[in-house]
Amino acid sequence: MTATPSTTVANLRDLGGTPLADGRTVRPGLVLRSGALDRLDPDADPAVAGLGIRTVIDFRTDAERADHPDRLPTGARLLARDVLADRLRAGIGKVPPAAQLKDLMADPIVAEEYLGGGKAQAVFGEVYRSFVNSASAHAAYRLLLTEAADPQAGPLLFHCTAGKDRTGWGATVILSLLGADEDTLMAEYMSVNPAVKRTFAPMIEGFTAAGGDPEIALALIGVFPSYLQTALEEVATRFGSMEKYVREGLGVADETVEALRTHLIA
Repeated sequence: MTATPSTTVANLRDLGGTPLADGRTVRPGLVLRSGALDRLDPDADPAVAGLGIRTVIDFRTDAERADHPDRLPTGARLLARDVLADRLRAGIGKVPPAAQLKDLMADPIVAEEYLGGGKAQAVFGEVYRSFVNSASAHAAYRLLLTEAADPQAGPLLFHCTAGKDRTGWGATVILSLLGADEDTLMAEYMSVNPAVKRTFAPMIEGFTAAGGDPEIALALIGVFPSYLQTALEEVATRFGSMEKYVREGLGVADETVEALRTHLIA
């Protein structure tokens, strides 16, 4: 996966170039991931303009989209699917990833109450399980795979707020189906950490300066192997394999998976 330089889009990365089985790779320039596009300036950001993005998939909540609406690349269409909708409607957990990030980081006392003492890791574990199990997440990732398999929809960009959790799971599913091994999946998942930490550096510094626990800040801002492993174990437990998760959980036809592979494997 290759970082794509951008002055107005955080954590922009191309899945292209990721190594797959038998020495093959993912074709570049077809499927990209990022943080939110609320600061995108197509006129001032030639790196994004040159990508020719046709489709943007937004995984954020309604509140996130309302507060920071996407600014689309010229000519792109927007498809929104809230990965966390079922979890939020059910009132499960008070802290979805990134959705309340700024609020929590603005108040170290509240952050300690909800996330101190290892609570942050537990919350993220439950969130990652919901990526595998909830109907709203199924709908979002089904859309991602269907669009990514369609040559007419690409180049495609998918994102959430920070581009690390909801987006990270989407990238993992795609790369797994294309034939990336476990080490590659984990390496690509973890590779977003430097960009995410740079993006949120002022927030981290303000939080710790106000007395916030640096461990809480890192748990919120970064990704950890345990987060992804939780989701992968949930797939294995409930479905047995990624292919069955995609077929039975997401409801994606085998023909679509084959089209995805034909389109994206070089």
